[in-house]
Amino acid sequence: MRKNILIIMLAAISIGAYSQQPKWQTLFNGKNLKGWTKINGSADYKIVDNTIMGISKMNTPNTFLRTDKMYGDFILEFEFKVDDGLNSGVQFRSNSLKEFKNGTVHGYQFEIDPSSRAWTGGIYDEARRGWLYPMTYNPAGQKAFKNNVWNTARIEAIGSSIRTWVNGIQCSELLDDMTKSGFIGLQVHSIGNKELEGKTVSWRNIRILTENLNQFKTSENLNIKQMNTIANTISEREAKEGWKLLWDGKTTNGWRGAKLDGFPTKGWSIKDGILKVHKSDGGESTNGGDIVTTRPYKNFMLKVDFKITEGANSGIKYFVDTELNKGAGSAIGCEFQILDDNRHPDAKLGVNGNRTLGSLYDLIPAPKDKPFRRGFFNTAMVVVKGNHVEHWLNGIKIIEYQRNNQMWEALVDFSKYKDWPNFGNAEEGLILLQDHGDEVWFQNIKIKEL
Repeated sequence: MRKNILIIMLAAISIGAYSQQPKWQTLFNGKNLKGWTKINGSADYKIVDNTIMGISKMNTPNTFLRTDKMYGDFILEFEFKVDDGLNSGVQFRSNSLKEFKNGTVHGYQFEIDPSSRAWTGGIYDEARRGWLYPMTYNPAGQKAFKNNVWNTARIEAIGSSIRTWVNGIQCSELLDDMTKSGFIGLQVHSIGNKELEGKTVSWRNIRILTENLNQFKTSENLNIKQMNTIANTISEREAKEGWKLLWDGKTTNGWRGAKLDGFPTKGWSIKDGILKVHKSDGGESTNGGDIVTTRPYKNFMLKVDFKITEGANSGIKYFVDTELNKGAGSAIGCEFQILDDNRHPDAKLGVNGNRTLGSLYDLIPAPKDKPFRRGFFNTAMVVVKGNHVEHWLNGIKIIEYQRNNQMWEALVDFSKYKDWPNFGNAEEGLILLQDHGDEVWFQNIKIKEL
C-alpha cells in the first residue's frame, strides 16, 4: 500500500513538473514556408540551411512574409542576422486590411537596424504612428545587437505591455493598446540604392508561446525607461516616478482661459478623451482663446500628445505670465511650436526656420528632419531644469538651450519678444495650449515636477 502511494506521489510530482515547462510552438519547420504567406511586395524569401532568408530587391515596396495565423498575447523568440546597409524588422500584432491603405501592412515592429544609429530592438509602428520606443530611451540597449553574426530576440506582448530583448539585454518597455491581435511578419525593407540589391536578412529558430504567459514572462526591470502611450492614463511605474495627469481626459479641471477666470465657453471641446481647439478664422487667440494651467510650474518634464489638421497652427507655451499681455493676441511665454510645416505660411517666416514645428518659436529652429507623424498623434516633451531647457519630439531631442545669460538676451533682442521685459527668464510660469484659429487635438497631457 505504501509503495502504491509513493508511486502515485512521484507520478503527481512528475506531472506537475512537466506542466511547468513552457509549451513552445515552432513557427518555421526549417523545410518549407507552410503557414506563411508573402504580401505587399515582391522581394524574395528562400530557405537556406534551416533558415528563412529575405533578399533585398529594387523597385518594390516593403515585402512581408506573414504567418497565416493571428496572435494576441504571446512570447516570441527567434534568431536573426542582417547584412550591413539593410534595415529590417519583425512585425507582430500586425494586420493587412483592405480598408487601411488598401492592404498595407501596419502594426508593431521589432526593429532590426545594423546602422550606426543602433536602434535594433526598438518598437516602430509600421505605416501608422512611427516610432513608439526609439532606442534613444535606452542607450545601454543600443549595444546589445552584434553586426554580421546571429543575434537572439525575444518579444513579450501581454495585454498592453510590450517588451523586447536582444541577446538577453532588454531594449524596450512600452504600454500601448491600439492593436490587440495580428500576424507575425518578417520584413524585407524597400531599398533605393542599387548597391544594396541582393543583400539579405535571415531568421531561424522561430518559436512562440501562447499559454501561461504570466508564469514565463520576464521579471520587470525598473532600470528600463517605460513609455506609456495609452491616452490619459498614468501607469503604476509613472505614478511611482512622480508623473501626474495635467488634464484628466474628461473635464476642464486644472485649466482656465488665459484671459478668463474660468474655462472658455466656446472654441474648445472635450470628447472621447480628446481636448480639441476648434477651427475659426486662423487668428491668434480670437475665438475661445488660449487656455492655461491654474497653477505655475518651475522645474518639470511636460508631455503633450498633439494631432494637427491640414495647415494648422498652434503651440505649447511655458513660463507664461498672463499679466504681461492684456490686449489682443496670445499670452506671452516660451513656445514649443505646433505647425503644419508644409501647408502653413508661418513655416517660411522668422529666421532659418525658427517658426517650424518643434522650434522654440521665433528663437531657435528645430531640425528639418525631425520625426513628425503626419496624420497621427505626436508627443511633444519639454524638459526644464533651472535655466536648461529641452524640446523633444516623439522621443528625439530636437532643441536644447540655456536661458538667463548673455546669449539668451541677444537671441531675444533679435526676436518678436524683444519688447517684453525679461522674456523667458522667469523662475516659474503657467503652461498654455494655444488657440490660433485652427483645429488641433490634444490628449495624454502629463507632467513630472523635478
